[in-house]
Formats: sequence, C-alpha cells, structure tokens
Amino acid sequence: MSSLRRRRYVLAGLLAVVGVLAVAILWEVVGVVFFAITVAYVLYPLRQRLAARGLGPRIASALATTVAFLAVVLLLAPIAWTLFERRNAIVELLGDLPAELPVEVFGFVVVIDVAGLVDTTATVLRGLAISLAADAIFVVLQLAMFVLVLYGLLLRPNAVGAAAFEITPTAYHDVLRALHRRIGGTLYALYIIQAATAVLTFPIAIAVFWVLGYQDVFVLAVVAAILQFIPIVGPGMLAVGLAAFDLLIGMPERAIAVIILGPLLVGLLPDLVLRPRLATSHARLPASLYFVGFVGGVLTVGVIGIIAGPLVVAVLVEVVDLLSDRRAVEG
Repeated sequence: MSSLRRRRYVLAGLLAVVGVLAVAILWEVVGVVFFAITVAYVLYPLRQRLAARGLGPRIASALATTVAFLAVVLLLAPIAWTLFERRNAIVELLGDLPAELPVEVFGFVVVIDVAGLVDTTATVLRGLAISLAADAIFVVLQLAMFVLVLYGLLLRPNAVGAAAFEITPTAYHDVLRALHRRIGGTLYALYIIQAATAVLTFPIAIAVFWVLGYQDVFVLAVVAAILQFIPIVGPGMLAVGLAAFDLLIGMPERAIAVIILGPLLVGLLPDLVLRPRLATSHARLPASLYFVGFVGGVLTVGVIGIIAGPLVVAVLVEVVDLLSDRRAVEG
C-alpha cells in the first residue's frame, strides 16, 4: 500500500472518530447543525448564482444566509405566535363539545368522557404555551447558531465535497456524485416544494373555512398549512377532525361539506398547482416511502426526523438503484 493511500485511509478513520465524538459532545445542538447542513445544500445554487454575478464569496454567502434566516422567521414566527395567542380560542372551541358522548358498539353503549379529554387537552396546550415562552432565549441562541453554521458552510461550500472525494477511491467517485444528486433533489423537495405548498395552503384554507362558517379560520388555516408537511395524511386529518366535531354539535351538512372540500381544495389543490412547477428530475421519492421515512424519523429522533427520515430513505433508494445498475452492467 502506497504512503499516499495509507495517509488517505488514516485521515478517513480520524474523520470518522472525530465526527462521532463531536456528535456525542454536541448532541443537544446536533439538530440545529443538521438543519443548517441540509439548508446549505438547498441554498448552494443560490449562492453560486450570486457569486456568478460578481459578488464576493463573503457577500454571496451572507445574502444567501439572510434569505434562509428571513424564510425561517416568516414561516415559523407567525405559526408559533398564532398558536400562542389563540390557545384560549382553541380551548373554547373544544369547550363547545358535549360533556359526554354515548357510542354504541355491538349492542353495548359506551359513554366517552369528552369533558375530561377537553380538560386534559387544555392543560397540555397551556403547558406548551408556557414552555415556549420560557424557552424563548434558548430558541434565539439556536437560531443564532443556525445562522453562523449556515454562513460558514456557504462560505466554503466545496470543503466537505473535496474531503469526501479525497478519502474515496477514484473508482467510487460516481457513487458520491449520484448520492449528491439524490440528496440535493430530496432536500429541494422537502424544503422548497413542501414549504411553498404550505404557504399556498394558508389562503386557500382561510377561504374554504370562512365559506363553511367556522369561527377561528385563521387558526384552522395555520394548522392546515402545518399539516402539509405530513405526507399522505396532510390537511385531510384536519378535515376529518372538523367533520367529527360538526357531527357532535349537530351540523351534519357542514360535516359532509368539510370532509369533501377539505381534502380536495385545502389538501390536494396546492399540491397540484405547485408540485408540477417546482418538481425536478432528481426530487423523486414515492409517497409511500416518504411517509415511512417521515413517521419513522419523527418517532426515532424527534423533530430532526422530519428531514432526516425521508433523506435516509432516499439515500437507501439511491444505493439500491446503484446496485441494480451495477448488476445490470455486469450481467
């Protein structure tokens, strides 16, 4: 084995050890770093376009980072503020439910204590609001770390790629390029397409819920936009909940209307309008696999799993495709 190859393998092993050690020590903020890395993947083309227009690396990276920061604030701040401010309205909405709900199953009548469930839900909502207010400083620090890490990655975007190609044998460089394309396309679909779909869902949901006569349409529209990030289920979950609520309070006509218009207009229409315009040839992942990655990721690692779950599944699909292609070539 040549000294150059030996040096390459030693550095690769050292990188792996240091990486594991860094994750173990910085576990409390690993989610912020992960999101910064994935966002940098998506913003890299924008950074390159800005640099191509004659802007220096620092200015181009700073502008791209500013775009990401404003996008995060514009998307998350209204949601958090709305849920915090309208928590009492949500509790009042739950308070309109009957105290008890008799359900007949196989000839037996089971009485569900709806009042107890409402009290539990109200307590959880109030606790969540207080927790968000108490953790405000920690959230600000995490946001600052996100901005700094993102700026550093955009300032030297080729450093990680150069290191990966350096420690990987030349015969496997095509594998790295294929994985890079798959990761970039998947993150584009997860961030750009889903975020744009959620933004378009908001005004459509406001119009639909206002026409149907619901009281707090703003809160319902926010919830519908958030649910767009949940694959397959989406705002249809909200429509089912509202239909059940209408049946309980004696409004079957509106229940039928929301169970039809909700999934069609609020859930499906934004996706049909935006996805064909924004989808790329690399952003290909079946909805079933996306759902498995999303649910499995959230249940396993929490909030990080929203992105990490589908991303891992996408990389797995790409590796399977590469193996299939190689077998086809050898056959």
